[in-house]
Amino acid sequence: MKIRSLAQVIVATLSIIPLARAWDYEGHRMVNQVALASLPADFPAFVRTATNAERVAFLAGEPDRWRNVPDAIMRQSGGSWTDHFCDLEQLTDAGLDFATLPSLRFDFVVAFAAGRAAHLDKFPAIDPTKNTDHTREWPGFAPWTIDEYYTRLKSGFAYLKTFQENGGTPVEIANAEANIVYIMGVMGHFVGDCAQPLHTTVHHNGWVGPNPKGYGPAFTVNAAGQSVASTIHSWIDGGFVGRAGISLADLVPRVKPAAPISIAARPDHRDPMFVAILDYLLAQNKLVEPLYAMDQAGKFRIEAGKPPTEEGRAFITGQLLKGGEMLGALWLSAWRDAPVDTFLRGQLLKRQGTAPAAK
Repeated sequence: MKIRSLAQVIVATLSIIPLARAWDYEGHRMVNQVALASLPADFPAFVRTATNAERVAFLAGEPDRWRNVPDAIMRQSGGSWTDHFCDLEQLTDAGLDFATLPSLRFDFVVAFAAGRAAHLDKFPAIDPTKNTDHTREWPGFAPWTIDEYYTRLKSGFAYLKTFQENGGTPVEIANAEANIVYIMGVMGHFVGDCAQPLHTTVHHNGWVGPNPKGYGPAFTVNAAGQSVASTIHSWIDGGFVGRAGISLADLVPRVKPAAPISIAARPDHRDPMFVAILDYLLAQNKLVEPLYAMDQAGKFRIEAGKPPTEEGRAFITGQLLKGGEMLGALWLSAWRDAPVDTFLRGQLLKRQGTAPAAK
């Protein structure tokens, strides 16, 4: 009941917030809002205020706004295209094994570069005129990006708890809370991206390579109400959501309570949260061909004057829910697993004159 109550508050808030026309943004908002609705009642209350709930939803679009700046430096940094996806087939083409994939970004970069160089025959040539930002060599870094945001959020909760328990000022606590809201909102974008199966594959905007089943383009409807071919990625990302009228109200009755992700130490010493995130991407990647098959069968086609197919709506709403539920689990895990910030605690005790005497 508590989850349904919070979700109803979020839906009500939508009625007084101007909605952007970009449906991609609307999808990302819904993922973040589903995640908020999944949180347990004892999750920090400041996140649930109307202002902060809207801030978390708004920030779902932030990484795409970064991409609107054309500078190559931006594309190579946190606003990089490559943080939004991971073409998982390229990893195995480079000779890498998902079971041993490095959980540290730079370790992966070294391993992938070496593997790509050793298997160049499996990678298409890169057109330098389309690679001015030097990102085409890479398969995408989404799982590493999500894990990095998780650790930032865990750090944020660690120093918030330390401020709260060791005499932090109201201003310090408010700033720590604002930082947490920002990280929660932004990281939701990348988790939401990976709920869209086409963000996990080389087939991200049309089938690449041999195509014996003849998977074709998606379909949209033009101003005259005619069904016409469209790019499958943009149609799945947002076009279908908008034309089908999918909204948060369709999702809230199905929101499941968030459950923390196990982060037990692994014998292979890989980061357990990274492994959980990678498993999330691998699960969505298994839906790539079923998605193309559904498109081929017209399940995502919307004809003028006709409702969308139930199969198409079910698939898209299901993926939005998966994204929100994974995001909620990551937020919950970061809060519950946040350690005491021992350095900050020592500084606060010194400030109060209560630090233990040095031996």
